[in-house]
Amino acid sequence: MQLSLTSWSLRACSLQEAAGIARALGIGALDLGYFYGPALDKAALLADPDGMAEAVRALGIHVPSFYHLFGDGLSDRNLADPRHRDRNIADFRQVMRFCARACIDTVFILPGVCNPGQGRAQALEESARSLNALVPIAREAGVTPTIEAHVHSFLETPTLVEELLGRVEGLRLTLDYAHFVCLGYRQEEIDPLARHAAHVHLRQARPGALQAKGHEGTINIEAQLATLRDAGFQGHLALEYVHQDYMATLYDDVLTETIRLRDQVRAWLA
Repeated sequence: MQLSLTSWSLRACSLQEAAGIARALGIGALDLGYFYGPALDKAALLADPDGMAEAVRALGIHVPSFYHLFGDGLSDRNLADPRHRDRNIADFRQVMRFCARACIDTVFILPGVCNPGQGRAQALEESARSLNALVPIAREAGVTPTIEAHVHSFLETPTLVEELLGRVEGLRLTLDYAHFVCLGYRQEEIDPLARHAAHVHLRQARPGALQAKGHEGTINIEAQLATLRDAGFQGHLALEYVHQDYMATLYDDVLTETIRLRDQVRAWLA
């Protein structure tokens, strides 16, 4: 297991500055997406994936995961809405071309939400149809396709995650315990998902709070790391403290909490 840093943690930085901070922290890997100062330009990436890949390679830092969002938010063009399936597939082909040429190991996308007229079962069915069209594109490019179960998606329970994965061969998880802990799940209820993880987001949380300071969270980080190890996980642990207007994640010193969590993981790995 190795560490990475999420670029969207450093919202006021440029992309080059975010890569420099990751190196300065001794992390040496940086997850990328379309958000804040270190953002990649989505329109430019879709128009010229080879050129964007060249720019990312020029950063001189390993990118283990890329976060692709199809629309402009959690619900826009989400995978449980069949109206956008063809357009999403076309965009995803370009994103996979970019990831392959930038030597990015995994891509993560969101599963979708309960759209008008849908419950969880209907949303899951439509999301599975979308994902069954997308996963072969990723695998052909040599990229591991993953989803992240998150608060406000239809996929908010470990049971539903298992059901969706069972319907989409080759689909893996970007696993973030915090989203489940926030919703009140015990750590032992989340642990079985570790066997599906290809990438991990790591931060503290507690019931009702998606993000918490290290000394205020309820996740047993050492137990989580042992669970991942015992499940055979050998990927990256992305440190994902953020400053966002989402689920009240505006109140932590991102750099301090990132360093504390880095040191906690390093101590356990040693």
